[in-house]
Amino acid sequence: MQQLTFLAPGQFEWRDVPAPTLRADTDAIVAPIAVARCDLDFYIATGFVSYPGPFAFGHETVGRVVEAGPAAGVAPGDVVIVPFQLSCGRCGACRRGFTNACEAYPFAAAYGLKPTSKTEFGGALSDLMYVPFADHMLVRVPDGVGPEVAANVSDNIADGWRGVAGPLQQRPGASVLVVAGLAQSVGLYAAGAAVALGAGRVLYLDDDAGRRARAAALGAEAEPLALDGGRTPDAQFEIVVEAAGNEAALAFAVHSCAPNGVMTSVAIHFGAATPVPLTRAYYKGLTFHTGRVHSRATFPEALACIACGKLHPEHVTHRIVPFAEAIDAMTDPGPKVIFTR
Repeated sequence: MQQLTFLAPGQFEWRDVPAPTLRADTDAIVAPIAVARCDLDFYIATGFVSYPGPFAFGHETVGRVVEAGPAAGVAPGDVVIVPFQLSCGRCGACRRGFTNACEAYPFAAAYGLKPTSKTEFGGALSDLMYVPFADHMLVRVPDGVGPEVAANVSDNIADGWRGVAGPLQQRPGASVLVVAGLAQSVGLYAAGAAVALGAGRVLYLDDDAGRRARAAALGAEAEPLALDGGRTPDAQFEIVVEAAGNEAALAFAVHSCAPNGVMTSVAIHFGAATPVPLTRAYYKGLTFHTGRVHSRATFPEALACIACGKLHPEHVTHRIVPFAEAIDAMTDPGPKVIFTR
C-alpha cells in the first residue's frame, strides 16, 4: 500500500509499505477518507519542531472500516473516528480516562508521530491503518456529519474542547479568554467550543487577522493580542486558554485569569525552560493545567456537539485538497488543511 512518509523538513515521499492485517478478534483495518493536518504536523513539516525522519505521517482521521475481527464492535463500511493516540480501554489508566498514557503501549504512542514514542504505528495519510482494540478505539461518525468536518475531532478539536468544557460544566456561563497563536487551530476550536457551550463573554486574542475572522465566524469577540504594542491585561476571565506558545503570552494569560480561575495551556512551549509568574498565580489561587489531551476519553462529547449543530469546525478549515496534493499542501501556513479521498 501507499504511505506518506516524512523524511526531513519540507521533504516527503509516497512509499510502498506492507499492508496491515488483522492480528486479534478486536482488531480492525480502516481506510482513511479524510485526514486533517494537526497544528504540530505543520511545525514538523516546516522544521520549526525538529523531528527526525523517516516516519509515517498524519494522525487526525476519519476512515471507513474495510475489515474487522468478530469482536471489533464495528463492521466493514462503518465510517469512524480513529483516535490519534493508541489505547486499550482496559488498563487502569484507560479506565480512569487517562487514554494518553495507556499501559498497553509505549508512553506517548500515536499514529503519525513515531518520534514521540520511538515506535512506528503507521500514519493516517496511508491507504490503510491498523487499529487494535477497535471495540474501544473506534467511534462511528454520526449521520449528517461529513468526514471532512469530523476529520480532526480526535486531536485538535478535542484539545480545544477540553480547555473549556470541564471548567464550563463547573461554572456555567463563565467568561472565557483565548490567548491564541502557535496552536493556531486549537485556539480557534476552544473559542468555538466556549460559544457552543454557552459561555458568557468569549474573547479571542490573536495577531493574525485571518484567524480573528474565523473566531468571529464561530461567535467569539476577536481582537489583536498586540503584546508588542504594549497591551496589558484589562479584564479578568474565569476561564483562560493559552494557545500562543510563548512566555509573554503565557504571562498575559496568568494575569488575565480571575482569582480562583482555571487556566489551560494547550500550546507546547518548546524551550528548555519557560518563565511562569507563579507568585501572581499563587495569590490568585489559579488552577493551571497543561498536557496532552486524552483523545479517546474526550472527543465523543465534542463530536456530539458538532452533530447537534452547535460547534462548527468547518469555519476553521481554510483548504480541502485530495490526498495526492498532500506533499505540496503540508506547509500551507493557514490554520487547517483537510486531505480527502
